[in-house]
Amino acid sequence: MKNSIILLCLILLVSCKETSKNAQEPQSEETTEQKTKSAEPDKKKPLSPHTSTMAMVGDAHIHFDYSSPGVRNRIVFGGLLPYDAVWQAGAHNATWMETNKDLTIDGKVLNAGKYGFFVIPNQEEWTIIFNTNWDQHGKDEYDENNDVLRFKVAPKISEEIKEHLEYKVTKVNNTSGTISLSWEKVIVEFPFEVN
Repeated sequence: MKNSIILLCLILLVSCKETSKNAQEPQSEETTEQKTKSAEPDKKKPLSPHTSTMAMVGDAHIHFDYSSPGVRNRIVFGGLLPYDAVWQAGAHNATWMETNKDLTIDGKVLNAGKYGFFVIPNQEEWTIIFNTNWDQHGKDEYDENNDVLRFKVAPKISEEIKEHLEYKVTKVNNTSGTISLSWEKVIVEFPFEVN
């Protein structure tokens, strides 16, 4: 009889522990989930995400690195960005371009290297600028004396709005290609040759 009572008590004790454990598990999971949510700040998508584009044209590796601002229902060229003023051709830090081979652009040689890429927008024509100071915030330290190549390109106007600034390096053949940037309704494109 005594053994039966002890056995019954043990069964009840084990049963109570299992019930208690099962009852606490969902609560502890919720608490962990709540802690995780409160520990993580709300992750918002950046307004001007950092991105890059690159391509191989023959032996040339061409790489653009930039932050891509959005239009966000604004008038960009002639509004947010005034005409006839230097722009770092992206958001935040200056956009930079790197090539491992010499390129010929607008009949001039751009030596292999890394360059800040700047533009001066205008309704009729844009000035494209390659500058030796590639590592700067915006155009804070831009100095025209550091320009190694400047030329003008007529912009094309698109019917469709390009919400985020986008660069493309497009291979035409093993020795030539095009570089383009498009944002809002404007597309600026120019050819290059690999030396």
